[in-house]
Amino acid sequence: MSSNLPLTRPDWQDRLASLPGSPDRIPAFFFAHGSPVLTYSNNVTTARSAFIMHAGLESPFANFLRDFGPALLAKYQPKGILVFSAHWETVGDQLVTDYGEENPLLMDYYNFGPELYTLKFNSRGDGTLSRRVVELFHEAGIGARSTTKEEPRGRDGRGFEGPGLDHGVFIPFRLMFGGDEFRSVPIVQASIDGTLSPERNWALGKAIVKLREEGILILSGGLTIHNLRDPASFVPETANPLVREFNDAVSSAISISDPVARKTALVALTQHGAFRLAHPREDHFVPIFVAAGAGEEGGVHVLSGLYGCQTVAFGV
Repeated sequence: MSSNLPLTRPDWQDRLASLPGSPDRIPAFFFAHGSPVLTYSNNVTTARSAFIMHAGLESPFANFLRDFGPALLAKYQPKGILVFSAHWETVGDQLVTDYGEENPLLMDYYNFGPELYTLKFNSRGDGTLSRRVVELFHEAGIGARSTTKEEPRGRDGRGFEGPGLDHGVFIPFRLMFGGDEFRSVPIVQASIDGTLSPERNWALGKAIVKLREEGILILSGGLTIHNLRDPASFVPETANPLVREFNDAVSSAISISDPVARKTALVALTQHGAFRLAHPREDHFVPIFVAAGAGEEGGVHVLSGLYGCQTVAFGV
């Protein structure tokens, strides 16, 4: 693993500070969205204790998110946020939320304690932004439509089918944007392409490039290591060496400055010998292609090199 990766708070704070401010095009970001474990303090004793230390409420990863969000707001003063999450995929039309003045939450996680089902994140949508995203998808020949609060989009852990921003959005955004309430910038979520094709998800990103010139912050969330069948894989000290090798390959690929070579390396990661050990299913990996497509032209800025939780700016 490169010694140049930002792995400590001073390192990533320097990287965030060095992002260009007020560019003609806001970079597009792939970010590690974490999991419900981001709400757990280190004093919680469970079978997930090692994971909590690595990616819980008091972890370096949580501290990165606390620094990441305010830096984005200060640098770019976005008019809106368009977010993609590994937890919302559709086949056929891409769906784009149009939730009005209050975005509901879809607590799409199960078998956690009751406190996880009382979390708050008060935010608002934006119908104009939603329609613009649909328009850009259509211009690119991609089927798309908006979805409202009246249309369920998935199973909620509270026992019903519902609409809402999923936990791949509101869990990290609570840390990034100040807690239970964030209404200063509207948030719209769009689905990833459920074929999980690198090229098709790359095309989603390319379709919305113009938003970067229109003051919209594009955030695409997933994880570079995600294997729920192998909990040890989430922690570098216990992960299979082959999974650690894949993690290093991701860090190398996202660091490539040449756009053509970078795309080749990113797509090739899905054929890496350890890819299926890190990702039995591609859903948490393909959001990187959305962000990379939206920032295809230009350089990259690796903001966090934390194991399994890399975050990168494309189109810098």
